[in-house]
Amino acid sequence: MTSQDADRPGPAGTSRRSKITPEREREFFDAVLDRIRECGYDAVSMEGIAASTRCSKSTLYRQWRTKPQFVAAALRSSRQARFAGIYTGTLAGDLREAARCAGEWSPKDTQLLQALGHAVLQDQELAKALREALVDPELAALREILRRGIERGEVDAGNPALDYIPAQIFGVLRVRPMLEGRHADPDYLLRFVEAAVLPALGLD
Repeated sequence: MTSQDADRPGPAGTSRRSKITPEREREFFDAVLDRIRECGYDAVSMEGIAASTRCSKSTLYRQWRTKPQFVAAALRSSRQARFAGIYTGTLAGDLREAARCAGEWSPKDTQLLQALGHAVLQDQELAKALREALVDPELAALREILRRGIERGEVDAGNPALDYIPAQIFGVLRVRPMLEGRHADPDYLLRFVEAAVLPALGLD
């Protein structure tokens, strides 16, 4: 039996959603995402989350029906654009600050991405939720940073490197743990931006 089989929804009579407070819902979501980071997606079960949060498993099943739906809801609840508040007045300054911020939150996000890697290939809803929570908001904010730099005349709109800046920053976040067994911390990301990103844009 797979973990998803074990987490199949209960009988039709249990489908009515429960009323839970936002604080309690946040507790459930934090518990499932933390457990995925620690043990991997397949090791997580609705029963285990129910036990760790001291609720009945029927409460979770009524609210979210299946583990993939539960995890997708938890991911969407964590959506935030951490690059969105960055505004130093220069493109180079913004990219340095983006590197610092990315290095601060990369351990938790990278763990989650790696733990969900196989599961998102099998479940489109889960893949969509992961992208909406961790990828799309940051991509949009990073592209806005680049757009402002173009408008200020700091970089030419035709610079071919512009299309690859998001791939460079997000790629190094994913790859360093595999290459070196360490997360891309703020110092590493800042050095990467100084050595690879800014020169490609003609900035210093």
